[in-house]
Amino acid sequence: MDETWLYHYDPETKQQSMEWRHSGSLRLKKFRVQKSPGKVLASIFWDQDGILPNDYLPKGQTINAEYYSSLLVQLKDILKEKRRGKVTKGVLFLHDNAPAYRALATQNKLAYLGFQMS
Repeated sequence: MDETWLYHYDPETKQQSMEWRHSGSLRLKKFRVQKSPGKVLASIFWDQDGILPNDYLPKGQTINAEYYSSLLVQLKDILKEKRRGKVTKGVLFLHDNAPAYRALATQNKLAYLGFQMS
């Protein structure tokens, strides 16, 4: 599991971004880059077979033990659905030492769901 910030931009229309030039001509440089109108925190879970669920944190909310525990429950349901038969030995869970992950409520939820910590 990992998180990353995703920035979203208002792209130009296809007509605005078209540029006709000869094969030997230089590309035009854009001197002013517009700032991103916003960003969103994406939580991504994956295993050896690929990416599992993605979750986007609602604006104005932070990742805390309660929110993270709800993500773990969703992960367990998705594992049952997408990796049917592969979870017989349990799940070895790896994440960093963020406060939401180390919280007692999160540790209890991991134990309840049968995830082992590494």
